[in-house]
Amino acid sequence: MQESGLFTIHAIALTSRVHEKAAVRDKLLAECFGNREWPRPVANSRSSANPIRVLIRRHGIALIAVAAALFFTLLLQGLFLYPFLFLFFGAVMVSGWFAGTAAGLFAVVLSTLAVDYFFVPPLHSFSVSTTAEAYFVAFVLCAFAASWISSSKRSSEEALKLARDKLEARVSERTAELMKTQAELARLSQVMTMGELAASVAHEISQPLTAVVTHGHACAEWLSASPPNLEKARQTLEKIIQDGSRGGEVLGRIRALFKMEPPAKDWLNVNELIDEMKLFLRDEAVRRRITILTDLSPSVPKVRADHIQLQQVLLNLMVNGMDAMAACRGPKELLIGSRQEESEVVVRVEDTGVGLDAGTSDKIFNPFFTTKEHGIGVGLSICRSIIESHDGRMWASLRPSGGAIFQFALPIAPRESDG
Repeated sequence: MQESGLFTIHAIALTSRVHEKAAVRDKLLAECFGNREWPRPVANSRSSANPIRVLIRRHGIALIAVAAALFFTLLLQGLFLYPFLFLFFGAVMVSGWFAGTAAGLFAVVLSTLAVDYFFVPPLHSFSVSTTAEAYFVAFVLCAFAASWISSSKRSSEEALKLARDKLEARVSERTAELMKTQAELARLSQVMTMGELAASVAHEISQPLTAVVTHGHACAEWLSASPPNLEKARQTLEKIIQDGSRGGEVLGRIRALFKMEPPAKDWLNVNELIDEMKLFLRDEAVRRRITILTDLSPSVPKVRADHIQLQQVLLNLMVNGMDAMAACRGPKELLIGSRQEESEVVVRVEDTGVGLDAGTSDKIFNPFFTTKEHGIGVGLSICRSIIESHDGRMWASLRPSGGAIFQFALPIAPRESDG
């Protein structure tokens, strides 16, 4: 009876342990495959090709394991008060692990017959005495539990291995897709960078070229007059030369900007720069019926900056203001002002055009964002890049009485690295 209780305790412990293993297996498979049914071990081609041969081999494993357990148990019988039957449990578990569930059950049957014949009274008989019934039943139950535990554990291991293999294959596929996507994004970034550079050059060089064409037509008009006005023609040719030279300088500055070269800075007066650009755009303003006003602070100190780049910034802002007032019916006024605020010089350009909304003012400096029907959206982006290369800042806001205000601030004292 003590042996019967011992067998029962072992059976309960083994059963609870296999339940824990099965729960862990189900959790892992659920994480890998979601709510789908997890994969079952698939028989190999050799098994499906020779089923009888495989069946004989598996049951042969069970027969050899039980025979070995019987042999060693008979050898150890004299060393123990009760028959040492634990080796049969090992034979059952080995059969279930290496040969499958059917072989494990076959090992249970063989072990039951061997124990009944050699170790349960009456000996050398397949009958069971009344006093040994509980002992024999406990052994049979433990043997079945051992077979079930071994085959379930083996099935779980194979299912987990298959799940791991599929998960590794899926991770490899996703990794390859991610690497391909990263390569495509890098290529797209290069294309966009080249497109932005080309658009920047086209935008900035169009203004000097337009001025050259305009002055060329004017020169032709002066020369075709009767008599020809040679003095005016000479002045116009000088302007053509200046615009052509300015176009070359603009290209040089853009190339330096994209090569991250420091700007060619010098001390300059922003009021003089504003007067220069006002004179440059005077004829265009007259043609568009726009009044250019200035509000310049006479005490504005000089700043260290690149003359050509600041000229381009101011020219862009003024031309954008004129374009914004093209469809307006009321008074068209463009105001350029300057002032000093603490350690900065602030320049503002105000127009009475259509203005900006709250969403547009946040995106107006983004590359390729434009509010113009035929714009390309790089002018203000370039302007901000130029101002930031001078350690300054640029922003836009709504004009209270209608229109927009664009401002940029430059530091009065240069950094030590600027010289």
